[in-house]
Amino acid sequence: MSDENEENQSDHNDRRGNRGGDTPLIQPHKQSFFASLWSSFMAGVVVVAPVGITVWLFYLLLTGPMAKLDAFVKRTLPVGDTTLEKILQVLPGVGVLLAFIVLVILGALAKNFVGRSFIRAGERMIESVPIVRNVFGFFKNVFETALRQSDRSFKEVALVEYPRKNAWVMAFVVGEAKGEVRATLDDQGDALTSVFIPTVPNPTSGFLLFVPRSDLRILKMSVEEAAKVVFSLGLVVPDYADGAEAVARLEEMANEAEKTPLSKRLFKNWKT
Repeated sequence: MSDENEENQSDHNDRRGNRGGDTPLIQPHKQSFFASLWSSFMAGVVVVAPVGITVWLFYLLLTGPMAKLDAFVKRTLPVGDTTLEKILQVLPGVGVLLAFIVLVILGALAKNFVGRSFIRAGERMIESVPIVRNVFGFFKNVFETALRQSDRSFKEVALVEYPRKNAWVMAFVVGEAKGEVRATLDDQGDALTSVFIPTVPNPTSGFLLFVPRSDLRILKMSVEEAAKVVFSLGLVVPDYADGAEAVARLEEMANEAEKTPLSKRLFKNWKT
């Protein structure tokens, strides 16, 4: 009779999950074959997609605009029977190289007084044409803005309270406020800094704020890393190692090394 009671009690414990034994209360969910297959497929897409898209874009660039530029420059070159002229016509990429050299020379001329005078004279001739001047002015502003000098580009990344207190947004530091803005807000008592706050997920638009430098919390991440954070909606965050955490980790490793004999450390390093 006692044996039968013990057997019933054992069955009862098994039905309850054997809580007193080694079996965990919550069993880990085991993936099915198709779920595991789909997970592996998505992991492969994450690895291959960036490489494939990058190669595809460069292939389109080299076989499209670059190839057309190379062919256009070669058509402008004189055609003759000399060895040099034949090499220039046959060798791929020569047209692109010559176009690059011409742009460098024009850029060098644009930096001196004489070159700027000729360029301004040509721009005035283009701007005298009614419809052409609108198109020319638009693209000139676009390229001057995109290729601005480094002193006008973003310098730092910071956090600023916006649009209310205790709500922080990521901002790109443009530089010190200048001109009429600085003169008008001179009564603030602190050096004003102009910052750009991009909107998410469209960072091409945003808000330009003028705030005191003391209200900014400067971050160590670069402008490129901050742009990735904005583009990814905060999903891609650069690695960050806190100084105090790193020191504590080194102290922990040093203490462990002192407690562990040299023979065991060598054996552990050999196994790894």
